[in-house]
Amino acid sequence: MQRNRYLFVCVNRRAEDNPKGCCAARDSEEVYKALKEQVAVRGLAKLEARVCTSSCLDQCESGVTILIEPDHFFYGHVTVADVPEIVDGLVNNQRVKRLVVSAASA
Repeated sequence: MQRNRYLFVCVNRRAEDNPKGCCAARDSEEVYKALKEQVAVRGLAKLEARVCTSSCLDQCESGVTILIEPDHFFYGHVTVADVPEIVDGLVNNQRVKRLVVSAASA
C-alpha cells in the first residue's frame, strides 16, 4: 500500500565525541515513537502517512531531522513537543514553517 506521504525520522547514532553529533543523542527515537503513535491515533496511518526510521540524512546540524516525501523537504530541530503540530500539518496539508530547514541552513 502506498501512502500520500512518508516521514523519515533520522535515528542515526554516532560516537559521543563526533563533532557532527547525531539525531539519536537528541531524542530522535522518542520523536519517531510519538510521531508514529499520533499518526495512528489520528487515523492517518492507513492511507495518508507512514512514519519510518532512517539512518543519516546529512542534516546533522539540524537534528532531530525528518525528511518528508514526496514533498522533499526537511523538518529540523524537532522535539516530541512538535509532534502534534506536525501531525496537524499533515491533516491540513500545510508545512510547519518554523521547523522547515531552508536551503541556506541545510
